[in-house]
Amino acid sequence: MEYEISVQDFQKLREQESADTAEQYCLLDVREPWEAETATIAGSRLISMGDIPSRAQQELNPDMHIVAYCHHGQRSLGVVGWLREQGFQRAQSLAGGIDAWSQLVDPSIPRY
Repeated sequence: MEYEISVQDFQKLREQESADTAEQYCLLDVREPWEAETATIAGSRLISMGDIPSRAQQELNPDMHIVAYCHHGQRSLGVVGWLREQGFQRAQSLAGGIDAWSQLVDPSIPRY
């Protein structure tokens, strides 16, 4: 599994999930709370990057497909690298972050 997923491929995954009854992924927002208050992707779970090491093992399922995102994709890519080292082999970063999502998929999400 690649370390990144494009916003287009993630959009397809979301559409597929809405057609299925089973949850297929965990959308993980690794930004700071003030960023999440400014803009967020519906259905995401906020665990700031700095809190990941202390919360990941207790709050995330290592067998689940995890799609992490931040503002532009750099922090989430670092988190995905760390998660993979901890055994979360299905973790991916949303390439371009919420900014790319806002530009290419959902322009109703504010850019900042």
